Formats: sequence, C-alpha cells, structure tokens
Amino acid sequence: MSAAQSRVTGMGGHHSARAQKDEWLTPPEITQALGPFDLDPCSPINRPWATAQRHLTIEDDGLASQWLPWEFVWCNPPYGRETWKWLAKLADHPAGGIALIFARTETSGFCAEVWDKADAIFFFDQRLFFHHVDGTRASANCGAPSCLVAYGAEAVRRLSRYERAGSLVTRWRRAAA
Repeated sequence: MSAAQSRVTGMGGHHSARAQKDEWLTPPEITQALGPFDLDPCSPINRPWATAQRHLTIEDDGLASQWLPWEFVWCNPPYGRETWKWLAKLADHPAGGIALIFARTETSGFCAEVWDKADAIFFFDQRLFFHHVDGTRASANCGAPSCLVAYGAEAVRRLSRYERAGSLVTRWRRAAA
C-alpha cells in the first residue's frame, strides 16, 4: 500500500503491527446511529457501506477539497499527526459534524483541536472493533480508547441521544498553563 493510499485510512498504523495494513473502517452501527451525514471527506475508495450522502476519497483530497457550508460532516480522519488538520477544518466548518478519533487527551493536538474547540466529547466505555475494507469486523479491538468529538449544536444533539455505553462530556474548562 502506498503512502497516499494509507492516508485515506480512518485508523492509523498503531492498530496492530500484526495487522499488516493501515486502512480500517468505522463500525457501521456508529454512523447509522448518529446519521444521516451529508459528507464523509475521509472515505475509502471502495467501501462496503455508505457513511454519508457524499463521499470524498484520497483521489479527491478531502482535506483540500471544499466542504459545502450546509453539509453535516462525518469524519474518521487518518490517524497520526494529520488528524489534527482534519479536526481544525471540521471545527471551522459552518454546519459542524462529528469526528471519530483516539482519546489521546494528553496530546497537544487534542488540547488545541478538541479541548479548546469542541462542543462535546463522547468517550466509549470499551475499545472499538473496526472493520476491514471488505466490511468484515476485525478480530481484535483497535488497541486504544476512542472518542467521538462534536462540533456544533447539531453534533451535540446527536451525541446526547447516542445510545451506547460511554460518557458524554459537554462542559469543561481547561486550566491555563
């Protein structure tokens, strides 16, 4: 897999050294429960199910592409340093949206793009099982805690009605350094 192809992943190479790949899909029950979504700017080229009405793939360069101002976004960005660029764009997007990322709460990116900008965060009680690009569920969990990050009132509303084991955080104040 080329570096360009691995960029489209929703799940980074941290998943497992044994996995031998970087491309992983969001469990479909998540987007089904939180949708519908107008745009998925991080969609794989070949997908077994739709996550939004409009999909941008690596061929479209979803990060550089225009997101229409009215599109409510689902974003499972490539994991790693580039994650924060996607969240910065989502945080500035007028219609808002929801992102699925690792709950790396101590990182500078999480502080800048989540703690400082998000309207709500849903922390899953258990680690997720992502899916292979053919749609089959991975045999092992992702190996790290995940969270959903809400930007905008509609995103907060959707997370507040989400019926999955976890904790929804809607108010916080980050202490000054």
